[in-house]
Amino acid sequence: MASGVKVSEEVKLKFDEVKKKKTYRYVIFFIKEEKAISVEKTGGRDATYDEFLTDLMACGPEDCRYGLFDFEYAHQCEGTTEKTKKEKLLLMSWCPDTARIKKKMLYSSSFDALKKCLVGVQKYIQATDEAEASQEEIEAKLRSTDRV
Repeated sequence: MASGVKVSEEVKLKFDEVKKKKTYRYVIFFIKEEKAISVEKTGGRDATYDEFLTDLMACGPEDCRYGLFDFEYAHQCEGTTEKTKKEKLLLMSWCPDTARIKKKMLYSSSFDALKKCLVGVQKYIQATDEAEASQEEIEAKLRSTDRV
């Protein structure tokens, strides 16, 4: 069941600026007036994952958000001595357990519309608490898709 929430053109433009142009490290999205997914905030290329989480959770414990993050980490293949830099785009749905039921349902049912628009995201993550959204947890999930 789709929620009827549309994805704004601005979202698609910011996504391209993260994916292709590498203008931003991350983008935070929110559902505006229960009608459209819009851009709330962006983080420059020098922004950290902690800054991303701070902005993602800035809405408070009763609200939800989506976050797109260009995650970088070093990866070493088996049998090699050098590490390569990997970049993976992840899209996170942040719906804390303390959020209102109506908000959680709206964000959950609208997540598919956002996924369909943002082609090229390598990992989708649904987080309900800070432990699930932690850098260690996310990096482990991203590394699980790497070849050894």
